[in-house]
Amino acid sequence: MKIAIPTNGNLIDGHFGHCESFTIFSINEKKEIASEEKLTPPAGCGCKSSIVPQLAGMGVKLLLAGNIGQGAINILGANGIEVIRGCAGEPRTAVKSWLDGTLVDGGETCHSHEGCSHGK
Repeated sequence: MKIAIPTNGNLIDGHFGHCESFTIFSINEKKEIASEEKLTPPAGCGCKSSIVPQLAGMGVKLLLAGNIGQGAINILGANGIEVIRGCAGEPRTAVKSWLDGTLVDGGETCHSHEGCSHGK
């Protein structure tokens, strides 16, 4: 299984569509982090919807996000990627919290991109 996190530097980006990269963690059968890689999204729509098929093709099944709009959540879901919102801090710490079962969805969705036509 793979987990993707929108990042800016070494921290979880506060907004999915503004991230400079995605940090992707591979999780092994023992529910441990096996590897980590970076993926730089293409330029374009601020909601980053164009990279979702690539994430899905890489085997990403979960995205841990800071803040994210409903359009992006819809596209991720349509590609088999679950989203947990409200994450902050270091990506590796968030993944470990999810693996431990202590990370819960923050429940808030970004409304600043209500006009984005992707995923509606």
